[in-house]
Amino acid sequence: MMEYTYYAPTGGLPDQNQRARERAQFNTSYAVIPRGVLSDITISLLPGWEKTRAWVLARPMSGFAETFAELIVEVAPGGGSEDPEPDPDGEGVILLLAGHMRLVINGIGNELEPGGYAYLAPGAKWSVANDHDTPATFIWVRKRYERVAGIDAPDSFVTADHEKPPQEMPNTSGYWSTSRFVDPDDLRHDMHVNIVTFMPGGTIPFAETHVMEHGIYVLQGRGVYLLNQDWIEVEEGDFMWLRAFCPQACYAAGRRPFRYLLYKDVNRHPKLGSPFPG
Repeated sequence: MMEYTYYAPTGGLPDQNQRARERAQFNTSYAVIPRGVLSDITISLLPGWEKTRAWVLARPMSGFAETFAELIVEVAPGGGSEDPEPDPDGEGVILLLAGHMRLVINGIGNELEPGGYAYLAPGAKWSVANDHDTPATFIWVRKRYERVAGIDAPDSFVTADHEKPPQEMPNTSGYWSTSRFVDPDDLRHDMHVNIVTFMPGGTIPFAETHVMEHGIYVLQGRGVYLLNQDWIEVEEGDFMWLRAFCPQACYAAGRRPFRYLLYKDVNRHPKLGSPFPG
């Protein structure tokens, strides 16, 4: 069985003699936030959270992410939140990277360990607490749910990476697979947050160009990713944002599987009218 690992940043500061990292990039098509950027001076504190700090990887803003926010949240022992989501229409996904954490959804408690995954429905009452003696670190993807007449909102659920066997992509001999946490045909869901796995030698053999916006956090291994016209080497702990229609492809590098958590917006009509008046 494949050994799954999940990179979690620990903060700190780089050595004063270290040169500035050159892999960070930000433009109108994509952004790359290398793991070395996730230092103590780039954290945010969140209202309603105790003994918690976060690295904000993406948020809706002009020229950047439009449909989602993504954070890495580190909860110290004794920390957590009784009312984490400030948006009444906010839905979310949590993937635990390190440590252990108690997640309560609508009164039902769940103990998460690394690889634990939860979908948090819009309007759900949920809380998190770290009752252990080491930090709990997780990815938190947030989106404002887009309601549709005649379609109910989905329900919350808790599962784990190891409970969702990777599904082989057609004609790839297992070199490229996807672990799907919701049924792609379920129109209740307006986002998919899946885990994509490339075995050494695996590749996306064409430049995907499509309407879905992407947030990509590398969980394990390293790869080389095509972002628009640029081939960029990425490794575990790096984050990428891809604008809608940004061409993308990749291939796995090294001897370990190349795995990442992938966000994309799905299952809704494109909005008509330009967001840029005039």
